[in-house]
Amino acid sequence: MTQTLVARGVAFSVAVLAGGMLAATPVQASAPVPVPGKPYGTVSSTTGLNERAYPSTDSAVRSTLARGTKAALRCKVRAQEVGGNNVWYQLKDRPTWVHASYVTSNGAVPLCRDINRTALDDSPTVRAAMG
Repeated sequence: MTQTLVARGVAFSVAVLAGGMLAATPVQASAPVPVPGKPYGTVSSTTGLNERAYPSTDSAVRSTLARGTKAALRCKVRAQEVGGNNVWYQLKDRPTWVHASYVTSNGAVPLCRDINRTALDDSPTVRAAMG
C-alpha cells in the first residue's frame, strides 16, 4: 500500500509539474488592433490622405495616412471647399487636419466651436460684444 501511495504521489507530482510546464508555454496570440475612441474615421482614399497643419490644401503637409487607417476625430470646421465639400476634421491626438471627403466617420463629429468654448465665452461681456 505504501508503494501504491508513493506511486500515486509521484504520478501526482509529475502531473503537477507537467501542468506547470504547459501553463508556462507561451501562447501565440494576435495582438488586438487598437480602435480609436469615438468619433473616429477610416481613410477611404485609394492613395492615402494628407494631414495638414490647417484646414486648407495650401497648408503644409505634416504626414500621410494610408488607406484603411482609423483615426480619432476631435472636431470639424467648415473651411476650404474640395470637390463640393467644405468640411475638415481635426485629429484627436495631434493638431492636424484632414478633408472629410476622404474619411468615412463612424458617427457625429462635433463642431470645433462647440468643444473649444471656455467660461469666458459665456460671460455677459463677451456675449454683448458678439451682438
